[in-house]
Amino acid sequence: MSRIFIFGAGTAREISLDDFCANHREDGFAWVHLDGTDDVPVVARRIVDIPPSALSALMAAETRPRCAFFGDGALVNMRGLGEQRDGDGDPLVSIRLWAEKGRVVSLSYRKLGVLDRVIEQMLEGKLADPGDVISAIAVEITEALDPEVADLGDALDAIESHLDEHGPVNTRTRVSQIRAAAISYRRFIAPQRQAVERLMAAQASWLEPDDRMHLQEAADRCARMAEELEAVRERSALAHEGLTDLRAEHMNRQALILAIVALIFLPLTFLTGLLGMNVEGIPYAKEPWAFWGVVAFCGAISAGVGGWFVATNWLQR
Repeated sequence: MSRIFIFGAGTAREISLDDFCANHREDGFAWVHLDGTDDVPVVARRIVDIPPSALSALMAAETRPRCAFFGDGALVNMRGLGEQRDGDGDPLVSIRLWAEKGRVVSLSYRKLGVLDRVIEQMLEGKLADPGDVISAIAVEITEALDPEVADLGDALDAIESHLDEHGPVNTRTRVSQIRAAAISYRRFIAPQRQAVERLMAAQASWLEPDDRMHLQEAADRCARMAEELEAVRERSALAHEGLTDLRAEHMNRQALILAIVALIFLPLTFLTGLLGMNVEGIPYAKEPWAFWGVVAFCGAISAGVGGWFVATNWLQR
């Protein structure tokens, strides 16, 4: 559902669409948040005069973080944690903002997790201009994302510190999940830093010095998270290679054991096959001790081959 907030005379309040349309020329600052499931073009035409190209970009279904300027107005796309839907591969929710003097129009197709906190700040009278709203959204998004990025690094630390103790299958799956999450986050966080920095450097009349300071803080945090995610991605690749090596080493050791067993039984198989031929002339075939003699001889061969393996350190390879 679309919501509209008005700030004036030091206080903020939420009003209806009809009230805003009747009084949208009044002095003060207005923040209009549009729900993407509503008929956005109809609502937008009633409340604001956004350039057609900016409105088209504001309504785009697929967006990446960016900042574009249209005269004294700016179109800003950002991504943050929010509502997830089945079949949607993007881990972060997009919010699009159109900002100009005295007015901000935001739009999202899924609920952004930090939006309620920003609305609380607005209703408390802490956001008095477009720069305040955009910088507050940017700071809240980065503050919410920071623990998620740190958790990825901590999870990878735990895997790396106990690499030899975990089962290779489950651990490999977890490492793959961490790497996929790091790649997905970084795909949006890196350009988001550039978008915030570009907005911070813009010569817009509605950007105050404190807004630029908050945007700089958000950009610095985005830069740090991008670096951390890149490190997590590289460490995940190294951990995956380490797990692959451990698995290969385990398989080689099992193959070595099988080879040793096969080599021990190879002469025994030859001997029993030779003595088991159904032909005349097999030595000692009629002797009562012949069976136990063959068993003892096979045991001696097995002990000799096994002793040779131990002496040559085959079992430690």
